[in-house]
Amino acid sequence: MKPKVTMIAWNQNDNYVVTAVNNHLLKVWNSSTGQLLHDLVGHADEVFVLETHPFDCRIMLSAGHDGNIFIWDITKGTKTKHYFNMIEGQGHGAVFDCKFSPDGQHFACTDSHGHLLIFGFGCSRPYEKIPDQMFFHTDYRPLIRDSNNYVLDEQTQQAPHLMPPPFLVDVDGNPHPTRYQRLVPGRENCADEHLIPQLGYVATSDGEVVEQVIGQQTVDQDEPGLEPSILDGMIRQLQLEQDQRTGADQESAPSGPPNGEGTPRRG
Repeated sequence: MKPKVTMIAWNQNDNYVVTAVNNHLLKVWNSSTGQLLHDLVGHADEVFVLETHPFDCRIMLSAGHDGNIFIWDITKGTKTKHYFNMIEGQGHGAVFDCKFSPDGQHFACTDSHGHLLIFGFGCSRPYEKIPDQMFFHTDYRPLIRDSNNYVLDEQTQQAPHLMPPPFLVDVDGNPHPTRYQRLVPGRENCADEHLIPQLGYVATSDGEVVEQVIGQQTVDQDEPGLEPSILDGMIRQLQLEQDQRTGADQESAPSGPPNGEGTPRRG
């Protein structure tokens, strides 16, 4: 097998360079002389994640498609900590990305099964306020294109960026309670009645009919305590002006011949 470099990263003070090779080895190099200092052994599949510690120049994190996450001391060429991303009933999950927190006390990884893995010091109580499964109900909604080739949501015929904030659902499409819906940006100050989605029955790919979120109730901007959206107001104003111009043009345009021939004048 011809060796290929799959990832490269400098450490925090740029004294070392770490390369990941497709033979599953990590190599530590002196960045000034180019001398090979250490071979780091541990991964069993290709590595595409190398992250340096934000302030400790000795620490480098690696993660790969084998589900292994290693924290290395690259000055000594030793393994400091090892985690394995085992998913119950599904084997391991490949780790696709990872980032340290600015203070270096935590790091978070994402895997091939849609999980966010958070490691660090301290207790996990701040993270217990959210459910284990969180998806937006629009995540897998089909899209269509209009006559201008712009993308629209198939169900509502709206551009995705103009749709109301989505609802949080579990992996089966069942909506979470209202206390979780307020975690979605744009729904923080909504009344309870605006946090209850409209449910309906839809058929899945295997023919099973399940109850899922099919629409959403928009927030009444006149409700006390809610700030009206400036952007929404501008859009409504532009649409109103366009409708007025269209109506005026239609009134002033001469009607065509009775047999339908001819083209009416356009504004």
